[in-house]
Amino acid sequence: MNIDERLEKLQGLIGLKFADTANLKSAISHSSFVNELKVNKWEDYERLEFLGDAVLEIVSSDFLYRHHPDMPEGELSKLRASLVCEPSLAFTAKRMNLSEYILLGKGEDASGGRNRNSILSDVFEAIIGAVYLEFGYMAAKEYIEKFLLNDISENQLFVDSKSRMQIYVQSKDNMSLEYKVIEETGPDHDKHFVVGLFINDEMICSGEGHNKKEAEQLAAYNGIKILAKEE
Repeated sequence: MNIDERLEKLQGLIGLKFADTANLKSAISHSSFVNELKVNKWEDYERLEFLGDAVLEIVSSDFLYRHHPDMPEGELSKLRASLVCEPSLAFTAKRMNLSEYILLGKGEDASGGRNRNSILSDVFEAIIGAVYLEFGYMAAKEYIEKFLLNDISENQLFVDSKSRMQIYVQSKDNMSLEYKVIEETGPDHDKHFVVGLFINDEMICSGEGHNKKEAEQLAAYNGIKILAKEE
């Protein structure tokens, strides 16, 4: 997929047609790609990510303030922090399949950068910045609410999945919980792990990731979804 095709598909995904796609192009451009390209006036996403981060903070604060009128300041701060943290934004980016649009240098791509949480979360925020510059605050607000804030429960479930799974197991009598690596593939710079979630020595689901922690978190998320259906 060439760059123009990526931009066209991405605009279809977010539901906005840019008159000038320069900022959107920058929003998906990692520094490794720009450095390899060696083209003047082609920016990477870092400045847009800075702007998008600021817009995300005010939009999420406003959203939580209005939707939780009885929640004290301390709890609002904790909820906002959990929503805009790197794992939550990366989880949202993965659900949007943003990885397929990112422009990476060959080395960064080969080392697994396309699925790295830090890059995915940065690109999500950079797109916020691009939308804000092209269409203004309200469009950026709608983008954030559509992809992140309108499904708070799902993001919260993912972020808190391991602790929620632990609490669930501790609430039951004679129930044990264990995470085991059942598959490890790939070179050292681009590992791929499959972790099984075992309850009472029986594997109920698995999760995949580029490190054990990421795979365990996804396994816990999948496990909670399964247990919720059974109860």
